Amino acid sequence: MAGPRQPIALVKAKGKKHLTKAEIEEREASEVQPCADEIVAPAYLTAAQKKRFDTLARQLQKINIMGETDCETLARYVTAQELYEKAVRDLRKIQTKRQKDSELTAGEMIMWADALDKADKRIDRYFKQATAAARELGLTISSRCKLQVPVKEEAPVTNKFARFEIIPGGDKGAVGQ
Repeated sequence: MAGPRQPIALVKAKGKKHLTKAEIEEREASEVQPCADEIVAPAYLTAAQKKRFDTLARQLQKINIMGETDCETLARYVTAQELYEKAVRDLRKIQTKRQKDSELTAGEMIMWADALDKADKRIDRYFKQATAAARELGLTISSRCKLQVPVKEEAPVTNKFARFEIIPGGDKGAVGQ
């Protein structure tokens, strides 16, 4: 079964396919390039979220993978990440209050357990949402590794006529090896 189509820059860097110049030009012309003319944070984001959006958008533009069509995905990531961070803070508050109350009745213990369970579920849900959006944008280590174009190492340049050079101080007819 064939794998997903790879960008021509990646194919050329790997050097495994032998394509003609015409095929390379055709593939380069047919590849979709992200349009980064008007990357703007959606209006529904808060001021703090817009600031984070702009920071991440600039970073993604530097590596040439952010386009106008990715704005909503980045906004979802920023929103999910903020909700995750808030849920973690809430869980810590609940745990701190629980530790201060040393003697609890049975009803209070049930209430604390229920609050901890709800907070834990929220954290898990927001973590999954943020991670999925981060993967889509190349914000995780593993997704960035998939985006990276390997650099083809060049063979050292050698003089193919070096073996025919005359060795100084040797016989006139001697050649180097």
